[in-house]
Amino acid sequence: FLSKCTSPPVALLSELVQSGSVSVFMGASGGLHSHTLLLDEEKGRLLLGARDHVYLLDPDNLSRAPRKIVWPASLDRVKMCKLAGKNVNLECANFVRVLHNYNHTHVYACGTGAFHPTCAFIELTGHRESGVFQLLPSSFESGRLKCPFDPRQPFTSVLTDQYLYAGTASDFLGKDTTFTRSLGPPPDQNYIRTEISEDYWINEASFISAHPMSDTHNPDDDKIYFFFREVSREGKDKSILSRVARVCKNDVGGLRSLTNKWTTFLKARLVCSIPGPDGVDTHFDELQDIFMLPTRDDKNPVVYGVFTTSSSIFRGSAVCVYSMADIRAVFNGPYAHKEGPDHRWVEYEGRIPYPRPGTCPSKTYDAKIKTTKDFPDEVVSFVRFHPLMHGSVLPLNGRPVFQLVRAEYTLTQIVVDRVSAEDGQYEVMFLGTDAGSVLKVVSIAQENWSREEVVLEELQVFQVPTPILSMEMSFKQQQLYVGSSEGLAQVSLSRCPLYGQGCSECCLARDPYCAWDGTTCSRYVPAAKRRARRQDVKHGDPASQCWDSADGGGLAEERVLFGVQNNSTFLECIPKSQQAQIRWYIQRPGVEHRDQVREHSPDAGTEVRSD
Repeated sequence: FLSKCTSPPVALLSELVQSGSVSVFMGASGGLHSHTLLLDEEKGRLLLGARDHVYLLDPDNLSRAPRKIVWPASLDRVKMCKLAGKNVNLECANFVRVLHNYNHTHVYACGTGAFHPTCAFIELTGHRESGVFQLLPSSFESGRLKCPFDPRQPFTSVLTDQYLYAGTASDFLGKDTTFTRSLGPPPDQNYIRTEISEDYWINEASFISAHPMSDTHNPDDDKIYFFFREVSREGKDKSILSRVARVCKNDVGGLRSLTNKWTTFLKARLVCSIPGPDGVDTHFDELQDIFMLPTRDDKNPVVYGVFTTSSSIFRGSAVCVYSMADIRAVFNGPYAHKEGPDHRWVEYEGRIPYPRPGTCPSKTYDAKIKTTKDFPDEVVSFVRFHPLMHGSVLPLNGRPVFQLVRAEYTLTQIVVDRVSAEDGQYEVMFLGTDAGSVLKVVSIAQENWSREEVVLEELQVFQVPTPILSMEMSFKQQQLYVGSSEGLAQVSLSRCPLYGQGCSECCLARDPYCAWDGTTCSRYVPAAKRRARRQDVKHGDPASQCWDSADGGGLAEERVLFGVQNNSTFLECIPKSQQAQIRWYIQRPGVEHRDQVREHSPDAGTEVRSD
């Protein structure tokens, strides 16, 4: 029989732990519920916000005993939470959802506090093993509008210039959702929030992420971009749409109208869809996660988004990629306007006041407008009723770079690594799922402007299939940290030795991290002086790379097996590459040629009966 193998099964946790590819931190009993990670590569520490605890971990070795702060909700709050009908294990505890570096010595932290959000400072100085690591009781304050009430509620926050920007629900029931700014260095503490207006601003939002961004070289133009999904009502229709929004950092609210409210808030629709026949697209409307991949220009990161579909017809996920230039172009375009009996959004064609609504105040543009309180009333009024842009932000190339349909799971999280390979640079996506696994995917551009999606491997990083809640990448350590309700997993970005002992298998893997060095499949490290490194990510053609190697660039491994007459033998093939294919051939006695055996499911082996 001559075999050419196909996709391997999912790499299970036991196999990953045995090979040293994964280590898992479980923490105390009852589950970690690790939503929140704070990785500081410069100081070599990893903070984990979990249920009733904040852990200080060694990012190099999760199995090393951590230091911890015990931070439970008060007994009174737990009792009230139970009386409100909440689950004592999954809701009536202090789930730490906010961890941000505030300065060189303090971290700002917030927890749900059994549906009574609370924030405080953590002092963190010195060495990880022996330095100060303590919660400061004197700093306790209300966490309302800084942290969610419900530990399962989607939420985002970012701390920059000592200001905390957060998207969350402002009430116990989770109905009023808002994007706010709080904290700030005294005496400039300006609390600002979105307007309470279901028809115009934000309606039943699930916040995903927030990012400080410099739009120009003028610091007065600095903004916070944030991403969320919300309920949209137009006429009798009710749907979920994904949004990108922005506010100016120097927004201090209006003088007579929109007092302590954003006066620069604008939002636009974020579209992720597959073009279909007759112009009908398949939309993935529910944004799940955002990752900003830095470029040489810090004003223009590449924006990766994970989406799922709210369709009742099929279950699916997709990854779409956007440019900041396209996002800014939509915000510089026409505004939308609500009119007519069905209150639908249409393009606004009237006069636009000066300065253009959504513009940040700056003496560079107008000496009379030093702050947002100097905006003319008509500018503030326009923003209040026209926060939506008419145009939508479309993905690069007009379609997803990766899609997953008719699968048993959906995507929940994404981080992306830019990897230098022998034949160019590639973006490798690590995609968390709601089944506790991580997909490692590379999207490869081809000559005809199309893209090939290659799933390099699928790793089951948790024993129990629970949704991935958080992911953080250490570029320095080349590790991925993955959090779920089960614990925190540390995953190696590359597993080159598992691709086999031959040049062909290593080349067929098409993994940008790995190359054949003449002896083994090992981590590829770009070097100015070219060495005998064999790698072909774009085509995965071993014949062009391994023709002079020990295995001769062979595309198949041939083994002869003798069967017993009137008996059956199971032939197993464990492939080393996702890209290999499996084929079985049988050569009968007295016949020179081989016949291909076609089986219904030749994934891992086949059963052949000998006559």
